[in-house]
Amino acid sequence: MLTFNKNYFGFAILIFLIEVLIALYIHDRFVRPYLGDVLVVILMYCFLKSFLKLPVLNVVLAVLAFSFTIEFLQFLNIVEKLGLEKSKIARTIIGTSFSWIDLLTYIIGITVVLIIEKYWHKKQMIEN
Repeated sequence: MLTFNKNYFGFAILIFLIEVLIALYIHDRFVRPYLGDVLVVILMYCFLKSFLKLPVLNVVLAVLAFSFTIEFLQFLNIVEKLGLEKSKIARTIIGTSFSWIDLLTYIIGITVVLIIEKYWHKKQMIEN
């Protein structure tokens, strides 16, 4: 179950760097709020797959459940309820505003993962 997959880890680092660049330099109404959310679930998936040898579907469902949970906590204003509204780190990591569209972006990101994984596995079977 525990493993190290350098390919997934490399993708995780690349996506993390893209997310940091988006956070620091892009302040628009599409890339930062939507593409950033699509990428964050792909980042979490790649990071988990870097260290855990689990079936794709299990990891996809875990990432989606975690993402939805965080969004639901935003709906409950958890940052304020925990007294962390002055913490920039808490506000950035947990977030502060619930959005139905965010749930859709997470689903889109997971769909991208599923499509890539399906293509990747099909390509590996052809090569073997």
